[in-house]
Amino acid sequence: MQPVVLQRWWRSPPPKSTSNVSVKPLAFTERVLANGLRVYAIRDTATPNVSVQVWYDVGSKDDPKGRSGFAHMFEHLMFKSTRNLVSEQMDRLTEDVGGYNNASTNDDYTNYYEVVPANHLQRLLFAEADRMASLVVEPKSFASERDVVKEELRQSTLARPYGKLFSLYYPALAYARHPYARGTIGSLENLEAAGIDDVRAFHATYYRPDNAVLVVSGNFEPAQLDRWIDTYFAPIKKPSGEIPRVTVAEPARTQAVTRTVYEPNTPLPAVLISYHIPADRAADIPALSLLKAILSEGESSRLYESVVYRDQLAQSADAMIDSKQSTGNLVVYAIMAGGKSVDAGEAALKREIARLRDAPVTPAELAEAKNEILTASIIARETAEGKASTLASSVIVDGDPRAADRQLAAIAQVTAADIQRVARSYLADAQSATIRYLPLDAKPAATRVATIDVAPTVLVADLKAPVSVEIVTPAAEGQRVLPPPPVHRFRRPYPSRSRPSSPMACGLSP
Repeated sequence: MQPVVLQRWWRSPPPKSTSNVSVKPLAFTERVLANGLRVYAIRDTATPNVSVQVWYDVGSKDDPKGRSGFAHMFEHLMFKSTRNLVSEQMDRLTEDVGGYNNASTNDDYTNYYEVVPANHLQRLLFAEADRMASLVVEPKSFASERDVVKEELRQSTLARPYGKLFSLYYPALAYARHPYARGTIGSLENLEAAGIDDVRAFHATYYRPDNAVLVVSGNFEPAQLDRWIDTYFAPIKKPSGEIPRVTVAEPARTQAVTRTVYEPNTPLPAVLISYHIPADRAADIPALSLLKAILSEGESSRLYESVVYRDQLAQSADAMIDSKQSTGNLVVYAIMAGGKSVDAGEAALKREIARLRDAPVTPAELAEAKNEILTASIIARETAEGKASTLASSVIVDGDPRAADRQLAAIAQVTAADIQRVARSYLADAQSATIRYLPLDAKPAATRVATIDVAPTVLVADLKAPVSVEIVTPAAEGQRVLPPPPVHRFRRPYPSRSRPSSPMACGLSP
């Protein structure tokens, strides 16, 4: 009797090529203030909203030695009081007028962003400039926010299934020397050891105009925007001290490494494999992005087709591109199905990686992956927030506001041979770092297991606050209190069609 073959009737026909389709480049203006602040403006009169974003070129890789989590702590502290604003007033300036605000911390940057009706733009510029220039760093808010961050660490990483896998073990094993090895959220011990003088030094060193990017996107009058920026941001002084930069180069991995860890609250075993890839600005990133899409985007992806659907080894299997200012990673992982072993999962993941090295992808796979990336890019650019985030990320991560546009243009030209080439260059078995993540009750009683050092020694500069930076305290005298800007009201001749996107939370796992 012949086996019954189940047809997947919902699969769409092979996609058409996107080689003749392009995403419209971002249209923006740029200027640099005398204090070093880089300013970008993206005007869109079709929306009633405006997004204000300030990205600082400081992330968890810049945390001082023994003080991991400082950049993430400032994501919280920057919402406390300033010289002219009371604590949490950013929420009142945004949420009370129908907008929203949020922030996130990355290995390479910390960003703050708001979306409000356009007639509230001036107030947001005033508020962002005020917390850049005169944040109040005092013991009460420091202690309360440190406790908040510690609780976030407990809930989102330590108590969450697979939280340690993605937030702690993956970066720690992926890097031997670079401070990317430390988890963004920090450690309880480092957070507890931090003192307010450490925090003030960190703020004085990095939260300054010449280390920031301001992007305003949406409905505004360009001349008026320039005047407001000159009023609120231009007077902020540029500190005289140098900004410490991480110069550590991560060595190439030439021998595969594997670790097994046992953790409580692990419903099913998991396996994760990472491979080093070059910095996000590198010429091979477009081909690697398409390779990742072919592996994991949608139910027609290779990982879903083989590991989840056909072989039923895993309840989920995925991949991600974790590209950065410096060495990044391509990651593949699987959460195993009940009764399936991590050995089988690891073999299946490596088999799919080997397929990419051994043979070119099909024209249909390549076209579908290009369509997926093209569609995601178009959607991201539909809103003022999406445009601003795309541009700011290009500036901070790639050093070029046009980097995202260049990458999209390059993706359209990627061939199957390019994907096979990058697979052979970066995804060899000897270049892999594998984590087998098992339930604690599966740990053999008398077996010694190699561990992963989640706080490795890394080469970073100790911080010294520039002497020219003023630390504002509540008791400071002679402070000039700025009156809040007025609200400008106007009517639109037609209903809004804008759909604000969801605020981005500080994510710790894919």
